[in-house]
Amino acid sequence: MNKYDALNEVPLYRLLRKIKKLFVALLFVIFMISSIGLFFLLYLQSQPLLNTTIEQTTFIYSMDGLVLDVLHSGDNRVSVPLEQIPDALIKATVAIEDRKFYSHFGFDFIRIGGAIVQDIKHLSKVQGASTITQQLAKNLYLSNDKTIKRKLREALLAIQLELQFSKDKILEMYLNQIYFGHSANGVQMAAQTFFGKDVSELNLAESTMLAGIPKGPKYFSPFLDYDNAKSRQGSILKAMVSEHYITQEEAENAFNKPLTFKDPEDKVYATKAPYFRDYVISLLKNKYGITEEQIFQGGLKVYTTLDVKMQEDAEEMVTTHLPKDRSLQAALASIDPTTGYIKAMVGGRDYDISQYNRVFANRQPGSSFKPILYLAALEQGFTPVSQFKSEPTVFTFGNNQVYQPSNYGNRYPNREIDLRYALAHSDNIFAVKTHMDIGMDKLVDMSKKVGIEKVLLPYPSLALGSQEVTPFDMAKAYSTIANQGRKVEPSFILKIEDQNGNILYENKPKEEIQVVSPASTFVLTYLMEGVFEPGGTGFYIADRLKRPVAGKTGTTDYDAWLIGFTPQLVTSLWLGYDDNQPLVDGDSLIAKEIWADYMEKAHHNMAPQLFMVPDHVVSLYIDPESGKIAKDDCPNARLEFFVEGTAPTEYCESHQITDIPDSNNSTKETTPPSIWERFQYWWSH
Repeated sequence: MNKYDALNEVPLYRLLRKIKKLFVALLFVIFMISSIGLFFLLYLQSQPLLNTTIEQTTFIYSMDGLVLDVLHSGDNRVSVPLEQIPDALIKATVAIEDRKFYSHFGFDFIRIGGAIVQDIKHLSKVQGASTITQQLAKNLYLSNDKTIKRKLREALLAIQLELQFSKDKILEMYLNQIYFGHSANGVQMAAQTFFGKDVSELNLAESTMLAGIPKGPKYFSPFLDYDNAKSRQGSILKAMVSEHYITQEEAENAFNKPLTFKDPEDKVYATKAPYFRDYVISLLKNKYGITEEQIFQGGLKVYTTLDVKMQEDAEEMVTTHLPKDRSLQAALASIDPTTGYIKAMVGGRDYDISQYNRVFANRQPGSSFKPILYLAALEQGFTPVSQFKSEPTVFTFGNNQVYQPSNYGNRYPNREIDLRYALAHSDNIFAVKTHMDIGMDKLVDMSKKVGIEKVLLPYPSLALGSQEVTPFDMAKAYSTIANQGRKVEPSFILKIEDQNGNILYENKPKEEIQVVSPASTFVLTYLMEGVFEPGGTGFYIADRLKRPVAGKTGTTDYDAWLIGFTPQLVTSLWLGYDDNQPLVDGDSLIAKEIWADYMEKAHHNMAPQLFMVPDHVVSLYIDPESGKIAKDDCPNARLEFFVEGTAPTEYCESHQITDIPDSNNSTKETTPPSIWERFQYWWSH
């Protein structure tokens, strides 16, 4: 027997050898487990998390930054960065939900053990042990099923979250994800829902009240059970003191601080301009290619051209003037003619009853279409003193077809009248004669130029607005006139941003296209100012207008219109019935009152402006009877503007001559009057 065999016979030696083998085996097992664990962690870290979409609310803003509406299909949520969340709310959440959040790796094993003990003790699940990370994993990716399989998946996802995100990012995601009841998801919407303020503005008392709600929105909402909510707030303040986040004195002050809650019946964001909002949504889908999912879940920010004050004024005037005992409807559209921005839109008297937007309804414009005709005529050489005889007339056109229009009430001057008189008094015979004289295709062409896209047919009745267009079409057409013949495409949306602030669309200044000469549009505008002078169809509301305006009324058996403008704003107003009931006496006056009162309110912060005289326009005082240049003894001489080269050159011979002006015409007669002279003339008339 050698010495090694002798040692093997010693019991202590044999024991040491066994311990050595066990130790080596244990080291191997630890190494293998560690290797597998490390490999598993590296694998989890390399694997992308499941695709998930955190639904966010889309905001639609007015031009002045006010919220018109919020859009969401389910979760009403606005995510905010952690820097905008008060430190008090962050610490309150950590103290009550997961006090070891910053020290564990997704699990709190001591808390899990305690929960198991409590569950065994009560023979039921009475205490949760999920960390903030686990709750986030469940909310983002899993259902609420209480199964072992779901819990295992939750554990794996929690590890992945811890591997791929910082603690602050996990906490930010959690605070933006949790549900507070009352359709509020995330701390931003919760702050708005309960306190009517941004989350960044919350104090300690408000933060601790808010932090207690997600545990059970049905039990801890101050709207539903204030006592429960207050008790929960006390527990949170106590936990914050225990974690040395605040002092006992701060906790007591916060608990005793009175809280001012928002009225739960009030919407966080009340809908404004619903007809406009609907049209903006249709543009997002159909013009800008944004999907339904993006619109209602993508957290977009849509900045529009709407002016909230003008919109409120428009809605107020429609509501105030429309009779309560009839289903009479109205539509209104206002456009800034220089930019094309839509400033106000009312599609009907009550959106809750009918969502049909009548701004885009096809209706006969009646005489409100005549300015487009006369613009075409001015481009063909007509002048304000061009004359036709207004009398009952039968017109022949096409293949021996006949057309016999009539004036309103069958009233005819039965004499020669000029363009100014015809426009102001809405003479139908003069309009059709003009239409036939210049060629019916000229009105069709001019309609396209000024912005009416609908295909119109060259019939004699087109001069009287017999073919249907929309109030929006008419607003576009009049905007071109108001902008001195420069057409600008209307704009509803200024900018679209995604939830990360990336610009998806931005409205660039649109190129103005000169479709009609500035001189012709100015002469027409000056003629349209006469609609509101004595004898004009708009004189009924002249006393309500405190600034120069131009426009035209229009009336059919079923429609009443007034479309007009200042240099700053164009407004198209239609009134009628959806089912084409005939209008009754006085309905056209209602349309005029809505238009006039709205226009005055809409201009409340704008200084009155005169329509600027462009180049190639001359002015003369003319004799209305003869249409010739007035002399000093002409009793009713009036100021008139002409496109250069079309002004009369002969002098009136109807009155006794006292002083014949120089045949070459004076500078005073051919040079447009100054702004002050025009203002004095406007004021006196």
